[in-house]
Amino acid sequence: MKLFRSRRFDASPRHRQIYSAYEIAYSVIDLLAAVLFIVGSVLFLDDATVKAGTWLFIIGSVFFAGRPAVRLARELHLAGLGDEGQRDRADPGPASNRAGS
Repeated sequence: MKLFRSRRFDASPRHRQIYSAYEIAYSVIDLLAAVLFIVGSVLFLDDATVKAGTWLFIIGSVFFAGRPAVRLARELHLAGLGDEGQRDRADPGPASNRAGS
């Protein structure tokens, strides 16, 4: 099983659907991490809110760590599907056999 193949996401409609769902999750995680770091940075400007800012940095770091986890999960999920799109194109299935009968 080769991971991170360049065109695996386009192997079938199901592959594209799964790829899109993971890209949405990745983008949400990325946005949340960035917002947490921005707010945490602002909180660092006042001594009274440094502790809250530190916690936001920690939570944002966890989100940033989630980014590669989402990418790896996506690749494992797509690899688990195999190349079903290529099989579908190579084997038209029983419907075409009936048409010739």
